[in-house]
Amino acid sequence: MTIEFTSIGTIHSPFTTLVGMPIQPSAAVGIQGFIELNKKLESALMDLDGFSHLYLIYYFHLSKTFKLKVKPFLEDQPHGLFSTRAPNRPNQIGLSVVKLISIKKNILYIENVDIIDGTPLLDIKPYVKQMEPTQNLRIGWLEKHTALVNSKKSDKRFINN
Repeated sequence: MTIEFTSIGTIHSPFTTLVGMPIQPSAAVGIQGFIELNKKLESALMDLDGFSHLYLIYYFHLSKTFKLKVKPFLEDQPHGLFSTRAPNRPNQIGLSVVKLISIKKNILYIENVDIIDGTPLLDIKPYVKQMEPTQNLRIGWLEKHTALVNSKKSDKRFINN
């Protein structure tokens, strides 16, 4: 089955290279960027300014391959791809939660950006904590690495890998 997506806009950030980028939004606190939404979709932004945070669903356009087992940024031990948030995936779809600062026409100003400049945006959804069931949350092998998330930066391990 073939599935096709069309970009709805472009995510802009201060990051022009993958090396040295924050690996998650929690490590990008305060880093600002903006989304240039396709102008024909501007009216779809109505009422979005009432939300403080957004899910951004985007295309990992620099990802060309994937492996079923990877060594993620937080560890040098291999893990199954689906137990990681590694960027090289069978379908190059990324997900980040960002803070919405303001909206001016078709431009959304955002914060906590861990996304490379020029990334194609696939969708925007409001983040609503009450709709995310998180009782008894387990985070698997990441449990012992939570202190590293905010300081670890991206390296070359997923570039043309």
